[in-house]
Amino acid sequence: MNESAESRGRIREGGLPGPYDIKKVWNPSWFQGNRVRDRYFEGWYFKQVSPNGNNSLAFIPGISLAGEDAHSFVQAIDGKTGKTWYFRYPLEDFAYSKSGFSVRVAGNCFSASGMKLDLSDGNTHFRGRLSFSRQVRFRAGLRKPGIMGWYRYVPFMECYHGVVSLDHRLQGSLWINEREVPLSGGRGYIEKDWGRSMPRAWIWMQTNHFENPGTSFMLSIADIPWIRRSFTGFLGFLLHDGRRHDFATYTGARILSVEDSASELAIRIGKGKLVLQVNGMKNISGSLKAPLQGSMQRMIHESIDSSIHIQLLDRAGKHLFEGTGRNAGLEMVGNVVE
Repeated sequence: MNESAESRGRIREGGLPGPYDIKKVWNPSWFQGNRVRDRYFEGWYFKQVSPNGNNSLAFIPGISLAGEDAHSFVQAIDGKTGKTWYFRYPLEDFAYSKSGFSVRVAGNCFSASGMKLDLSDGNTHFRGRLSFSRQVRFRAGLRKPGIMGWYRYVPFMECYHGVVSLDHRLQGSLWINEREVPLSGGRGYIEKDWGRSMPRAWIWMQTNHFENPGTSFMLSIADIPWIRRSFTGFLGFLLHDGRRHDFATYTGARILSVEDSASELAIRIGKGKLVLQVNGMKNISGSLKAPLQGSMQRMIHESIDSSIHIQLLDRAGKHLFEGTGRNAGLEMVGNVVE
């Protein structure tokens, strides 16, 4: 967060400087946009939940490259009210570290170690600093450089996904106008997306606010374009007691069922001798902008005040884990049952 301007890259004239760097494949948290000059987006998702669960806030810094409308931005959502904000800035106000995960949008800084906010639209002012500790990273390997597995190496994907921090501890406070939001001792989570467009349809669920700290869960199911066709792909994890269970298309896991009602989304996934049962209870949602060919023109609805009940069982029905995560993120876009 404190890097000098000389150590940062800046985007000028709608383009992205620098050659392709294989290091970025192994570090999805880093700024990835180094060869694309148009129809491109990149955004990071920072979610914060207070220790008592009474406050949940998410901030999304990013860039949109779409011709003359190219710009940088920070989106915000208040989980308890569903109110959202879109703070727009010139593209030149976006800067990034060339050797790590650290981005800046105007006077707002975001990194693996913390964030600093100074956002105002004339009516609402977010300000403050948070530091992150006890961070759980997604360990990379040759076959699995990130949450996408070997799909990360495919050069023509419409959208790429990365998990930066599965879980971390918060220290500090944020202010919304004159109201202080104390977050020390709470939990945080960071992930990101980049590419041309978000999928035609998808489900996204995430929570790390369980009764027992250190448990974290994320699941994303999407319609994936693939060589003139498409397929339903998914990825996710359950972290508990220091062990991460990965459930994804590339692991051989299968979606056994998806059931959607007005109040609940139920998903059942099988992997080898394990069965993961996920029940998402819907709650207040807010409207956010999402990219289409790099342009932030698509509107979606996201909740960060839902709850997710999780059961991990073996084939005999024995419970290996059961718990309910509060202040959960939940998105359902397009025809999710299809």
